[in-house]
Amino acid sequence: MSGDQKNLILAITLSFLILFGWQYFFAEPVVPPPAQQATQQQTTQQPQSTDAAVPTPAQPTAGGVPEASAPAAVLTRDQAVAGGNRITVDTPKISGSIALTGGRIDDVSLRAYHETVDPHSRNIVLLSPAASPHPYFADFGWVTAGGSAAAVPSPATMWTADAERLTTAAPVTLTWDNGEGLVFRRVIAVDDDAMFTVTDSVENKGAAPVTLHPWSLVSRRGTPHTENFYLLHEGMIGVLGDHGLQEIKYADLTKKDALPTGGTGAVFDNVTGGFLGITDKYWATALVPAQSTPYTGRFSLRTGANNQPVYQADLLGGGQEVAPGSRVESRVHFFAGAKEVAAISKYQQDLGIKNFDLLIDWGWFYFITKPMFWLLDFFYKLVGNFGVAILIVTVLVKLAFLPLANRSYASMAKMKAVQPEMVAIRERYKDDRTKQQQALMELYKKEKINPIAGCWPMLVQIPVFFALYKVLFITIEMRQAPFFGWIKDLSAPDPLPILTLFGLIPWDPSQVPVLGPFLIIGLWPVLMGFTMFIQMKMNPAPPDPIQQTMFTWMPILFTFMLASFPAGLVIYWSWNNLLSVIQQGYIMHRNGVKIELWDNLRGMFRKKEAKSG
Repeated sequence: MSGDQKNLILAITLSFLILFGWQYFFAEPVVPPPAQQATQQQTTQQPQSTDAAVPTPAQPTAGGVPEASAPAAVLTRDQAVAGGNRITVDTPKISGSIALTGGRIDDVSLRAYHETVDPHSRNIVLLSPAASPHPYFADFGWVTAGGSAAAVPSPATMWTADAERLTTAAPVTLTWDNGEGLVFRRVIAVDDDAMFTVTDSVENKGAAPVTLHPWSLVSRRGTPHTENFYLLHEGMIGVLGDHGLQEIKYADLTKKDALPTGGTGAVFDNVTGGFLGITDKYWATALVPAQSTPYTGRFSLRTGANNQPVYQADLLGGGQEVAPGSRVESRVHFFAGAKEVAAISKYQQDLGIKNFDLLIDWGWFYFITKPMFWLLDFFYKLVGNFGVAILIVTVLVKLAFLPLANRSYASMAKMKAVQPEMVAIRERYKDDRTKQQQALMELYKKEKINPIAGCWPMLVQIPVFFALYKVLFITIEMRQAPFFGWIKDLSAPDPLPILTLFGLIPWDPSQVPVLGPFLIIGLWPVLMGFTMFIQMKMNPAPPDPIQQTMFTWMPILFTFMLASFPAGLVIYWSWNNLLSVIQQGYIMHRNGVKIELWDNLRGMFRKKEAKSG
């Protein structure tokens, strides 16, 4: 086997390694249909108990809230919501209810978001009661310190409400008297988006003082379905004062070495400012304490009923003494909704929440990702279509890098002009690679040619490509955003696979073992591959046969690679390629260099005819 043949095999092998590696680390995983997801979750999440452990005060012999016993049988979500006394929650963005038993916020659905692109499909359900198959709720209360036996509210406490409906204009007050001189009140308000304000107060009508610690928690039972994607964090999240951003995946809570504070959970003492909660790709819950009052924050995992995991984010405030005849209160904000950029930014500014914008996973390159989003959002508001906004932003990016691209293409044109001399040098020194390289470098220096200049147009768009990919993948504004024609969701792959003749053949290519994810090739990835092919054929074929092979395979490789990427990203890449072809053709024409496109295309057919002859 010759050296060239070995190199060719190595190049092809590396290409496939890149393809599979990119798919594993960067490409969005294939998500099963909603029905299949529900089946998966039902098989992994067993009936849960209604108990919720409450944080323990940072003092010895501290008491805890009694744990409710597990239900005799787990109900459907509708049955769990229908049972018991509840207060209806009705706002422009969310609907649901609050359980008077325990005073929990445990029923929240998002009005503006649906499970599929069908506007009549089911609304996204975020929170569910403890007796439902997948409990996810927020709880609040007080815990005694110093061995006090004072009765405090528990998950079984039946509160009394002063209204049956919670709206943005009308808060609701819950009241409970422990019969021992302490009267507990909980005022719950909600705004136009998805932020609750929970104000707990205690009035002491007894004869002895009592010290209480306020606490709040978010509890989630069972490990939820996640994207399991390298560039996306899902799990426990928070900004805890000077400790900064904390992102802990569900699996990390079982690994001591993966936690910032070790042990079986992550505890942060004496924290001031920030938030903590649980995040999904597009939705989140977050507890926001008073930003100037110290607290203890914690992320934990414990085993609940039926050996199921219980994930919890909680915070515990300092002790407050309630003297006879006095009253104390504690206020916490609770976010439960979609991670809309405008709403998150508004809360950060209006409530002074430290780094609340990090609830959205902008990533390490947030200084590129966030401006990219604001730019897209600005043009979306002008034209009303995120796909068109992507096309406009692509043009602006091309204009921004125009000087660099012009120099690169001009250098490529010069390189093409000296192609005959380069071929002659390679022939003259074909047995001496060192002299060949020296002669080529002297030629480059003489003609003022940068041999790697042609790579710059590709390299400069990589950060833009990554930023756009991140924005399309993480921001809810891009979720189910339509373009034109068959593209109903720019954040999802092109749904029109050509291998099924655009749906005419009843066959699912994704079910093919190993290669399945790469066979769902839509029309836009094919258009992208075609524009890349045209762009490469604009230049003369490289003399090195290995390079020729790589350039031949690259459009095909990228077609398969980008097939599972969000359609918006593939549209960007295709449009960018088309603009590059126009720009390169203009520069080559201006420099008096022949455009090789038609000769290269004719050459391909001549080779085929020669082989067939």
